[in-house]
Amino acid sequence: MNTALDKMTLTRFPLVLSGCFITLLMCATAATNESTVTCGSGQICESLCGICEEVFGGPTMDCLSALFEHSCLPKFNYAMDLMNTTDWCVWGNVNSLYSNLSLCTEEMSDCLQIPWPNPLVEDFFVDIHSAYFKECPTEEFSDPTPATVFALVITPICLIPVMVSLVVLKTKNGDGSS
Repeated sequence: MNTALDKMTLTRFPLVLSGCFITLLMCATAATNESTVTCGSGQICESLCGICEEVFGGPTMDCLSALFEHSCLPKFNYAMDLMNTTDWCVWGNVNSLYSNLSLCTEEMSDCLQIPWPNPLVEDFFVDIHSAYFKECPTEEFSDPTPATVFALVITPICLIPVMVSLVVLKTKNGDGSS
């Protein structure tokens, strides 16, 4: 009977502990009069969080989307517009621009303490790809045409009897010892 009581106590202990922790956290927050919303450190992060707090009520995905649209995307669009459209498909030409865009989205997410990558970032980059890179050829290999496959398969098949015939003729008539 003692073990049943011990098991019940052991299973209830984490619940009691987490309840105490939540109560302690709420008391500490109320005592310091601060909100539980945290932002990254640094002057830029504090100003971004201030903007998000004023406009969106806190660092939300909507605020992050707006920051992407107003901070990261214009730089990328401007640099891409300076390029010839045929250069968009050359990775060496867009590598640094793409990396800077990725870094910008990561820094904005880190400032607002929103995990990166996230669905918003994925959608953002899908939109970038559909706007700039949809016409770029892929480097995937495709299957050859049936005529090419036929030529590559039939050539050795036809050459084998010819080669055997040549070897037999050469050994039969060539040196006379056989």
